[in-house]
Amino acid sequence: MTAFRLLALAALAASLSACNPLMQGSLDTFGASLRGPASLEVTQAQVDALPYYQIQVTTEYGSAVMALVRVQGKLQYWRANSNQILLMEDGVIVRTFGFPNDLLGTRLIADSPFSHGLQHVADGQPSERWIDLDSNTQFDIALRGTFHPASIETVRILERNYPLLRIDESLKSPIAGMSSTNHYWVDPQDGFVMRSRQQVTPNLSVTLIQLRPLRGQP
Repeated sequence: MTAFRLLALAALAASLSACNPLMQGSLDTFGASLRGPASLEVTQAQVDALPYYQIQVTTEYGSAVMALVRVQGKLQYWRANSNQILLMEDGVIVRTFGFPNDLLGTRLIADSPFSHGLQHVADGQPSERWIDLDSNTQFDIALRGTFHPASIETVRILERNYPLLRIDESLKSPIAGMSSTNHYWVDPQDGFVMRSRQQVTPNLSVTLIQLRPLRGQP
């Protein structure tokens, strides 16, 4: 990402924070681990008042609403007012900026189940990707495991209930803290990930909820 793009994202984040109280939610990477993450209550009216696609992100460091500030192919750039950025592809967080020990990159397999829609995965279907971590500059760390479809669950997002298919992804890694089970709640019709819990780095677990989703992208 160029310096120009970072400045543009910073300017947009500043304008968002002045528009709506929900954008004041913070992912305080320095203080929240000591006092616990602050809760953030989001209403439909607040989401509707902003003309941006929005997600809610909750981590060990707090909770915030992020706005979509850039789309590059399948890659989406989401930014919080507190200066963190998540890059996401097909519902998977593939890179972070502004967190301790960031995720520097993710390489999904060429025929990734995420690109075809998780509603199609079979029980025990393999999952594989490689990540780069800022911590100790570790590269090409393999995450391997299996998918396990669960059942249709009712998930409430803002004022609406969604019947979503839960998909569990059990992953193993040679890096401590990265062996985990990720959970994805997807639209059973098209596989769009409406909610997820993902272990992004050994020190960062993210719960992500689509408040105003960008759908229908290639």
